[in-house]
Amino acid sequence: MTQYMTDVTAVSSKGQVVLPKQIRESLMIEAGTKMLVISDGQSIILKPLVMPDISEFQTLMEEAASWADEVGMTEEDISSAITTVRKRKKVHG
Repeated sequence: MTQYMTDVTAVSSKGQVVLPKQIRESLMIEAGTKMLVISDGQSIILKPLVMPDISEFQTLMEEAASWADEVGMTEEDISSAITTVRKRKKVHG
């Protein structure tokens, strides 16, 4: 079950918001932590960005290579797919 914490803070004249200490500590947010800011026009969500460990990336690459081998995908197929997607992005903006 999710445990919610609530507190009140204010926005400074520079648009800065102080995150309450209890929330910072519970999420291990320190000075310099990068935050993703999401808004639906009525609410704002702040989510700490955690850089993945390089070993996580290596594991994903190994899984992707294994999958590509299983389905018979070649490096040329991958390059072609990337080119196709990039062309579509240019056309559709």
